[in-house]
Amino acid sequence: MGYKLLADFTVWVHLLWILFLLTGALWGRRHKWIRAFHLLGLAFALLIQLLGWYCPLTHIEAWLRARHHPDLTYTGSFIIHYAERIIYIEIAPGWILVATLLLIGFHLWIYLRKWVKIGQ
Repeated sequence: MGYKLLADFTVWVHLLWILFLLTGALWGRRHKWIRAFHLLGLAFALLIQLLGWYCPLTHIEAWLRARHHPDLTYTGSFIIHYAERIIYIEIAPGWILVATLLLIGFHLWIYLRKWVKIGQ
């Protein structure tokens, strides 16, 4: 039971991490340390997309699920696995890379807008 709870907790942490990557610029505009952490997170997300890696949280969750019950594990990407379960479509890894690049571009635009306003 403990491994299942830890695996479920890991899924929630993973979801919160994704939400932070999606919305981090909202807090990062006002707090320098959040901005640095957010930009590092976006850089890491891009790195794992470019190198074809999976997020370490995906590996942790899979390991915990395997320890709880080997039949509950899955292979592949956290996002693809849960997105397919929610919306019943397959998402190609290339589209995830495109979404990651768009997300990074959007957040850089938000951050740069603030810096350009300060410089004026």
